[in-house]
Amino acid sequence: MKKYLILYSTTDGQTHKIANHIANQIGVENCQLLNLIEADDVDLTQYEKVIIGASIRYGHFNKKLYSFINKNEQQLQAMESFFYGVNLTARKEGKDTPKGSSYIQKFLVKSTWQPKLIGVFAGALYYPRYRWLDRVMIRLIMTMTGGETDTSKEVEYTNWEKVTEFALQIKQK
Repeated sequence: MKKYLILYSTTDGQTHKIANHIANQIGVENCQLLNLIEADDVDLTQYEKVIIGASIRYGHFNKKLYSFINKNEQQLQAMESFFYGVNLTARKEGKDTPKGSSYIQKFLVKSTWQPKLIGVFAGALYYPRYRWLDRVMIRLIMTMTGGETDTSKEVEYTNWEKVTEFALQIKQK
């Protein structure tokens, strides 16, 4: 039996990359990673702790996140459970905390689940990998928010030290 279940919802892979980093910090042999999209029938009673990570795309978490939480709310509330959100706004100081992240604040209002610890991490820009429409839309958003607009670039904003600190806090609980 694995001690930790790390569920993730990712669009371009950065949330999965962060989940892997957390598993490596906790001890990968104690962790099972699973895409939230494939977690319909997961039995949470098989784990001591659950960590859920989800990315923002166009201002919203994946709907699958909320349906998973609604389906498993009682178990999540009864066990040690943790959450982290990944978004590009978190590249800015002050927006990289649960209180400073409007996405996390909306999540806490919308969700009935109250995680024991919440992390907020900046994601990555992968312009060359995006479909044309996503590239245009994300560039527009980055223009409005003072971010990188060169669509030939890939920029990783994730603060890995902050992710490590989050993982170690979970491990100590």
